[in-house]
Amino acid sequence: MHSPASSALPQPFPSSCSPLLWERSDGVVSYPDALSHMEERVAAIRCQAAPELVWLTAHAPLYTAGTSARPEDLFNPHGYPTYRAGRGGQWTYHGPGQRVGYVMLDLTKPHGEVPARDVRAFVKGLENWIIRTLARLEVKTFLREGRVGVWCHDPRTGQEAKIAALGVRLSRWVSWHGIALNISPDLQDFSGIVPCGLRDYGVTSLERFHPGISMAETDAALQASWPEIFGYAPAPEPTGLQPSKD
Repeated sequence: MHSPASSALPQPFPSSCSPLLWERSDGVVSYPDALSHMEERVAAIRCQAAPELVWLTAHAPLYTAGTSARPEDLFNPHGYPTYRAGRGGQWTYHGPGQRVGYVMLDLTKPHGEVPARDVRAFVKGLENWIIRTLARLEVKTFLREGRVGVWCHDPRTGQEAKIAALGVRLSRWVSWHGIALNISPDLQDFSGIVPCGLRDYGVTSLERFHPGISMAETDAALQASWPEIFGYAPAPEPTGLQPSKD
């Protein structure tokens, strides 16, 4: 794997209405590059040398292990790369057709309805952000006690299924990692793990509700819903770290 060329590094874009920046990467970005980008930005936010950031991206097929991941919950029949993510939670799949949202905020400050230094409220805010986003796309979702993530009734099976996962990490009160929303991934790839340690429930995608829905439509809904929870107005159209050539 090669590091991204300097010309591919994220370029911040101005926002006259918010101290928060948004970036978006087209295509897929390698997971090690994503971790490096987050680590650098989190350090800069902590030193007040860079604005807070929401980064929308995607990855090639891979599995990440949270701090509670159990080895027996990984099957990986395709031999996809696996990584220790350092975030909370268990095993998660990332791949094309899934929108990953990495959220880097200084939680020593309040953000909309999320008070300062309240990790539980921050996680609840991320959940509500997903719920509001999918409501804009006319998909009813909900939370379930004891089950991490955002859930819905799969339109094909009628069963409860997970449509979005989340896992966060804090570094001196600056958040990183974030959410993973299934838009049109290959759902068979989730069979390589026990997603989030939940054996009795399946996964689903936005495409099952709206065939042909685009990543751009979903990104627009994510941006429009953000200020309803976190209080910042949406930033201009984001651009970010572009795919590296391995």
